[in-house]
Amino acid sequence: MFSKDIGIDLGTANILIYIKNQGIVLNEPSIVAIDADTKKPLAVGTEAKEMLGRTPGKILAVKPMKDGVIADFEVTEIMLSHFIKKIVGKSPFMKPRILICCPCNITQVEKNAIKEAAEKTGARKVFIEEEAKVAAVGAGLAIEKPNGNMIIDIGGGTTDIAVLSLGEIVTSVSIDVAGNTFDNDIINYVKNKYKLLIGERTAEEIKLNIGTCSDDKKEKMNVKGRHMSNGLPKTITLKSEEIEEALRDSVKKILHNVKTVLEQTPPELSADIVTKGIVMTGGGALMDGLDTYLEKELEVPVYIASNALTSVAEGTGILLENINKIDT
Repeated sequence: MFSKDIGIDLGTANILIYIKNQGIVLNEPSIVAIDADTKKPLAVGTEAKEMLGRTPGKILAVKPMKDGVIADFEVTEIMLSHFIKKIVGKSPFMKPRILICCPCNITQVEKNAIKEAAEKTGARKVFIEEEAKVAAVGAGLAIEKPNGNMIIDIGGGTTDIAVLSLGEIVTSVSIDVAGNTFDNDIINYVKNKYKLLIGERTAEEIKLNIGTCSDDKKEKMNVKGRHMSNGLPKTITLKSEEIEEALRDSVKKILHNVKTVLEQTPPELSADIVTKGIVMTGGGALMDGLDTYLEKELEVPVYIASNALTSVAEGTGILLENINKIDT
């Protein structure tokens, strides 16, 4: 056996790689540090993330994925090649078949770009599947049955919302409101209210520590940044209720799009969803209070998948078992 079958969750924030019969073998940030002069990669993944916001002018920390699609083709290729060589090796015989995910509703041109980037890593064959479908499979939904299943996959760059039945997506939408949007909301809130400049890393820490969509959470966090008026370092104290306020508009956009998908769903499938509920996956699904907020507004049960962070990657593993049935 000279090749391996590989599933890739090529996310805006993180890349996860699944190898058939081995499970998830890699989970690292989708970031590449490159030399601004020579354009050569200096670090990839976790090592590159450590440089984010702390690099001298000569070094650029680049996020090659934006809103779930390729924003920088060359850097995406560098990133994929690095990770695939890391887990498969450099042998010319090791030409894997790759199953890679993309957001719902992206254009054929964007799909082709993802496929081409994977092919340039030396893949023997590349298969593309929509992320919502893969997330649903990874979360354990029986999408092959003639019943309605609904998934909300909140990643770093996109939120994919879909209703599935008989193994296919019936209706779906992909929006660019997701985990990175939450980070930007926090950055802008702190900037506007406190005239304090904070970076992406700090915003993410705030989100993870005191972020909430609920009025119930009452926590505080000291935040350091640079004051806009004098340029000097300053520390402020943020409260959970402030983060709820910062995220409110973005959360309402997700709710609006969930309602839109439900409105477009055939009545019989809607009845199934009311009975079985909606499943949430992705890192954004873990935002405190988001599931209860959606459940209250939709009047439909909302559950967070037990493997929310790895649902897509694990879904690729399940689909790899039947990779020959996938339409390329």
